[in-house]
Amino acid sequence: MWWVVAASVVVGLVAAYLIWTAGRVERLQSRAELAARALDAHLLRRAAAAAVLAERRFGVELYAAARIALDAGPDEREAAENDLTRQLRSVQLDPGDPDCGAVIAASRRLALSRQVHTDLVRDARSARSRPLVRLLRMGRGREWPRYFDIDDPTLTVPADVPAS
Repeated sequence: MWWVVAASVVVGLVAAYLIWTAGRVERLQSRAELAARALDAHLLRRAAAAAVLAERRFGVELYAAARIALDAGPDEREAAENDLTRQLRSVQLDPGDPDCGAVIAASRRLALSRQVHTDLVRDARSARSRPLVRLLRMGRGREWPRYFDIDDPTLTVPADVPAS
């Protein structure tokens, strides 16, 4: 009779572990999707701030890069954002100017959002690549989370310009 109790305990522990693992995979996948949406919002805010800045101060090339980043589809998004980052680095940004300050602040928030997104994607991919998760197809209802590979969007302020 003791073996029935032992088998029931083992089955219960295995079931609890599988339920916990499935929940963890689902939570990590959801968090990675939410981080991707937040990253997209920060990308749009930075591109919009860059477009406003270009209209008021810096001209056609920066404005074109900002518009391309705003209008880019999912396949062209990384290249457009990298081009916008290069254009922003090529201009002299004055942190005392409200438009430049908005672009600098948006770039900082974007860098943080990108780091959070990268960490969550790494964790979700790691959880989904475990053998038991793959064997039982625990993540089958969702696509694999994708990294968003862009240059570091943080803009530096020159040393001779005082930050406000």
